[in-house]
Amino acid sequence: MRLELRGITKRFGALVANDHIDLVVEPGEIHSLLGENGAGKSTLMNVLYGLYEADEGEILLDGVVQNFSGPGDAMAAGIGMVHQHFMLVPVFTVAENVMLGHEQVKGAGVLDLDAARARVREISARFGFHVDPDALVEDLPVGVQQRVEIIKALSRNADILVFDEPTAVLTPQETDELMGIMRQLRDDGAAIVFITHKLREVREVADRISVVRLGKVVGEASPTATDAELASLMVGRAVELTVHKGAPVLAGSGLDVEHLTVTGPGGAVLVDDVSFSVKGGEVLVVAGVQGNGQTELTEALVGLQESVTGSVRLEGVELVGRSVRSVLDVGVGFVPEDRTHDGLVGEFTIAENLMLDRSDGPPFVRRGALQLAERDQFAREKVAEFDVRTPSIETRVGRLSGGNQQKVVLARELSRDLRLLVAAQPTRGVDVGSIEFIHKRVVATRDAGVPVVVVSTELDEAVALADRIMVMYRGRVVGIVPATTPRDVLGLMMAGISPEDAEGDAA
Repeated sequence: MRLELRGITKRFGALVANDHIDLVVEPGEIHSLLGENGAGKSTLMNVLYGLYEADEGEILLDGVVQNFSGPGDAMAAGIGMVHQHFMLVPVFTVAENVMLGHEQVKGAGVLDLDAARARVREISARFGFHVDPDALVEDLPVGVQQRVEIIKALSRNADILVFDEPTAVLTPQETDELMGIMRQLRDDGAAIVFITHKLREVREVADRISVVRLGKVVGEASPTATDAELASLMVGRAVELTVHKGAPVLAGSGLDVEHLTVTGPGGAVLVDDVSFSVKGGEVLVVAGVQGNGQTELTEALVGLQESVTGSVRLEGVELVGRSVRSVLDVGVGFVPEDRTHDGLVGEFTIAENLMLDRSDGPPFVRRGALQLAERDQFAREKVAEFDVRTPSIETRVGRLSGGNQQKVVLARELSRDLRLLVAAQPTRGVDVGSIEFIHKRVVATRDAGVPVVVVSTELDEAVALADRIMVMYRGRVVGIVPATTPRDVLGLMMAGISPEDAEGDAA
């Protein structure tokens, strides 16, 4: 089935998320939509899938104009969507999830689970998925859960498949397997739309590439284009993609973590007996698929977790049991993974956000009085130093782009006398140009002799920034290895395999 989008425009108030976008996807083709987070890719696909109604434009399937009032209409027309965050019920079986919303019944209104099981087996055999229809979804690895999502779409006879950032929760090996599945689907005649911001993946699997920037298609590219060419199309200027850093110069006692355990509200162990150290002047990257204890680990380091045992010592000073304010005052800088909720106050100005964790004393407060001149001078200096694109330091930070919001967080955290930097997903949701800047600042902090802990689910970023890489799986440390460790070994470690076994399997 041929898909054509003509002049699709979608507005949210004054924001134009999609601006007269034209797109054609042919049967038997993988067409990639490449662009930064916030470029408008997912909005466009949500219009296609019936989740949003376009303000202008048309959707055509095999030349026929479509009018979708919801996802049900899109699915009935032959469109399937594999979302970044799976739309599965964890306590249901695979067969139950596949039939959900399209239930078949046999005599006396009984659900025909046998038919659903047969459909799962049929599609699994056809594509080599090896999915048990009676397995509970919550017991399946993430990569297999994604296959269930694909089976759901295929079971409804989808001829057009949309994959929305499908590799965000996958290990490198699972990503490679997904690429193989997409090629199989393409060769079977499906039209595939692959939404991503990852240059490596789009070059590996796409037949054609459309680049989206600020809600518009700004050009098409060939899969043979270089990463630098694709990146410049994405952000509108030349971008340096390589992280330049010399060998680490280790200094000081740094950070020592011993037998750290974090327990959740329900008693679940989220961080399980974790021990590691980071010297001054080195970057330790904590790698792994999202949801394996990395978030809780970073929060425990800065005092945000309540049920913590073990020891966290910074230059010999114990941090466990201290308040967040006390930890920050010791000299810990913290870049949280969710800047919107945990790093910034959207209704505050840039100047106000830059003094958030220093509002109880000099230089911004003296004798209980706010020193506006000192605050504003500091804000102007940091906006210039960190290249925050804004008309004024009085601009509300919620109105900035994601990359500029992250620069505000970094400017605040790096402008103090640091003894430790903890940065969780520091480049999540920011453009390629901002990533380049953020990486340089992290390396500069390391080169100033500060121990740095970075959490990243992006393996390319982990390898580029790290002096050593600590891989976590289900709350435990699988191993701590050099940054030169091969990607396939790191990928196996991210699935819980020890470094020794991973090296053997990868050999």
